[in-house]
Amino acid sequence: MSWRPTIRARAWLALVLPPGAWFTFQQGLSALLHVRCDATFIGIAWGLTSILICALALRIAWPLRRHQGALANPWLARLAVAVAAIFALAILFQTLALSIVPPCIA
Repeated sequence: MSWRPTIRARAWLALVLPPGAWFTFQQGLSALLHVRCDATFIGIAWGLTSILICALALRIAWPLRRHQGALANPWLARLAVAVAAIFALAILFQTLALSIVPPCIA
């Protein structure tokens, strides 16, 4: 018998992953570019990885949004889908800005 997290736990995981990915990307990229402003490629790769984390959260929440059961669970899953999309869009804009504007302006 294998252990599987509950629907509520999966919905909360999908809800927490995108803001965590965005915060880590935002703060980590800022610290990285202050130390090495020529690390644009690392920042772009990091942005794409963060978008993939948001896509993973969306993949976790998508089947749960129509689950029948406690009323809070489908609403958490629907909220997680919206949050994943919003944070993926924010990370995409930051990654595009990094690829367009060179960080080494001094």
